[in-house]
Amino acid sequence: MDKKLGVLLVHGMGTMSDDFAHDTVQELRERIAGRGLNREEIAWHGVYWAPLLSAREHQLWVDLAANNDLNWAKLRKFFLSAFGTVSAYHSQSGRPGGFYDTIHGLIHDAVKQLRVKLGDDDKPLVVVAHSLGSLFMSDYIWDRQMGYGRERYGATPFERMETLSGMVTLGSTIPLFCVAHENPACIEFPPPTLPEPLRKKAKWLNLYDSDDVLGWPLKPLGTGYAAAVKEDIEVSVGNILTSWNPGNHAAYWSDETVIKPMVYLLSTLLEAVHAPPKITGV
Repeated sequence: MDKKLGVLLVHGMGTMSDDFAHDTVQELRERIAGRGLNREEIAWHGVYWAPLLSAREHQLWVDLAANNDLNWAKLRKFFLSAFGTVSAYHSQSGRPGGFYDTIHGLIHDAVKQLRVKLGDDDKPLVVVAHSLGSLFMSDYIWDRQMGYGRERYGATPFERMETLSGMVTLGSTIPLFCVAHENPACIEFPPPTLPEPLRKKAKWLNLYDSDDVLGWPLKPLGTGYAAAVKEDIEVSVGNILTSWNPGNHAAYWSDETVIKPMVYLLSTLLEAVHAPPKITGV
C-alpha cells in the first residue's frame, strides 16, 4: 500500500514502554477508517527516548533511598526522572555527544525510519508529542529550520521538516522553559515550503488539561506562538482517580477528548493529499 502521510509520535516524562502509542494508533486507525478513508495510507513511528537515562535514574534512586525513609516514592521517582532529563538536556545543549545531541540523533533516526515506511519519499509529516517530547520536537524542528547540523540531519526535505503539515502537542511543558524570554522564538508553522492545498489544512493543535500543572496553553507565550498555534484546546483527561488532579499528566494518549481532534486533523490532511491540483488560467 502506497503511504500518503507519516505520523511521528513522541512520548514525554514518566515511566514508558516502547509501545507507548500502540493503543492510540489502533484507535486512530479505526476512527479514520470509520470516516471512509484508507487507514493503510498512514505510516506511524514512535520515538522512544526513555531508556537513555533510565539506568542512571534508577541507580540514583537506589543510592538516595537506600538508607533514607523517603515518602511519596512514586511521585519522587517521577520528578527525579522529569527534572533529571531536563537538566541533562539543557546542560549539554550544543555539546557534541551530550544528551541534547543524543536525543536529536534518536529523533533523526526515527524520522529516517518513518521516511522509509513512506517509500523513501518526502510525504507530509504530522508530529504528535507529549509533555517533554513537545519541547524536544520544538527544539529539533527549530534547529532544522535554522539549518543547524544540516550535513547530519538535512539530507532530504522530509528530514529538514519542510513537509511538516501537522502538530499536536499534548500536556506541553514548553512554557516552563520560556520564563527567561519575554517573547520566546517559535518554530515557523506551517513551513513556507508546504504546498497547497496542504498549507490550507495544516494545523498546530495544543491540547491541555487545566488540572494538569505540567501542561499549558501556548498561544499566550508571544507573537510567534500566537501565529503558529491554530488553537489551544482545553480537554479533560484521566479517570475518576486522576482527572481532577496532576496525576492526569500521563493520561492524554488514550483519552476521548484527545483522540477526536487528532482524528479530524489526520483525516483532513489525508483528504488534502488526495485533492486534485488547482487549475489556474494562463
